[in-house]
Amino acid sequence: MSGPAASYRVWAPDGVPEVHPGDDLAELIAAAEPGLADGDVVLLTSKVVSKAEGRVIAARDREAAIDAETVRVVARRGELRIVENRQGLVMAAAGVDASNTPAGTVLLLPEDSDASARTVRAGLRKALGVDVGVIVTDTFGRPWRNGLTDVAIGAAGVRVLDDLRGGTDPHGNALAATITATADELAAAGDLVKGKATGRPVAVVRGLAHVVAHDDADGARALVRDAAEDMFRLGASEAVREAVTQRRTVREFTDEPVDPGTVRRAVAAAVTAPAPHHTTPWRFVLLESAQSRVRLLDAMRDAWIADLRRDGKSEESITKRIRRGDVLRRAPYLVVPCLVMDGSHHYGDERRDGAEREMFVVATGAGVQNFLVALAGEGLGSAWVSSTMFCRDVVREVLALPSDWDPMGAVAVGRAAGPPKPRGPRDAAEFVTVR
Repeated sequence: MSGPAASYRVWAPDGVPEVHPGDDLAELIAAAEPGLADGDVVLLTSKVVSKAEGRVIAARDREAAIDAETVRVVARRGELRIVENRQGLVMAAAGVDASNTPAGTVLLLPEDSDASARTVRAGLRKALGVDVGVIVTDTFGRPWRNGLTDVAIGAAGVRVLDDLRGGTDPHGNALAATITATADELAAAGDLVKGKATGRPVAVVRGLAHVVAHDDADGARALVRDAAEDMFRLGASEAVREAVTQRRTVREFTDEPVDPGTVRRAVAAAVTAPAPHHTTPWRFVLLESAQSRVRLLDAMRDAWIADLRRDGKSEESITKRIRRGDVLRRAPYLVVPCLVMDGSHHYGDERRDGAEREMFVVATGAGVQNFLVALAGEGLGSAWVSSTMFCRDVVREVLALPSDWDPMGAVAVGRAAGPPKPRGPRDAAEFVTVR
């Protein structure tokens, strides 16, 4: 590829009509911009390609459409999913788009955007006799960067990458790792004039003929990093450590409601904890209505006050203690984890039966810790409070739980009202004994 041009021009022609399934995009573009010349680069949004190729489907449930297009979930926060889709692209929602399409439908990305670009390029050559490059674009977010930008997801007749390795900069320094994503830079330039809601889905770049290849060249697939070279493809251990570090006891919550699906995903993580004898000792009672939370907490408060009075505590002392427990009332969502002993062994020996129960308690604690860490990974704050363990009969009665379910505290869940206080330093060596 020769050196860059000193200037170029980019514009978005008017006159491209609404696209329908079966439309010939090359003919529509040629009619809207008959003055295309050799060396131009035509950029068109993936939405019009999807419409022309009939990638519009009826989908009341957008999440189901995303599921169908997803190969691998890379990251998730609440309802937002960053996934690898069937085209190999890592992006939000698998590229499934509910905008610029009739209500009740969604747009899927083209099956093969490189093939789509080749078809449009060949059509423009036939219609206008010109040799142009074609890029299909879509809007992406980027890791570590705010905002969206258009990138190339399909290309034909464009040198999508400019490999500068082996050359030198103006100071004579060797360029050892510089590969420019030319097609992405062109896509972003085109988006500046196309916009997102202007009804101009096509842009033309003129003056950069050196990026246009005489053949179809490598498609945009060349921009997708191979799995073996992707340092951030897995990141599981880093993600787990981050979630564990971010798990903090939160005592003040905002009023923002908690997505029940988020809690259920955290429960799914909780029940992967180890347990004795291949058992499943965890049960999670989700208090999603304000009525259920108030009814339980009122009953627990009454039981707690009765206990404290029996202990001879003063009314002032009781009031202070009750106030400390109000974190559960300030949360928009409560979860009561319970222990069940299904599958436990009975030895008829106090020592061994006691150890058996301790094994199940430890397994339940592991499940609760998984649950708290998973909530932190979803961006939710939590506070585990032991109070239900002191009035199990009351909790079972109010929540209509089986007699063999033992409440193991309660977890307040919600969005933290503010940043946590700095955690005091802890030297791991102080907690380690080596033999």
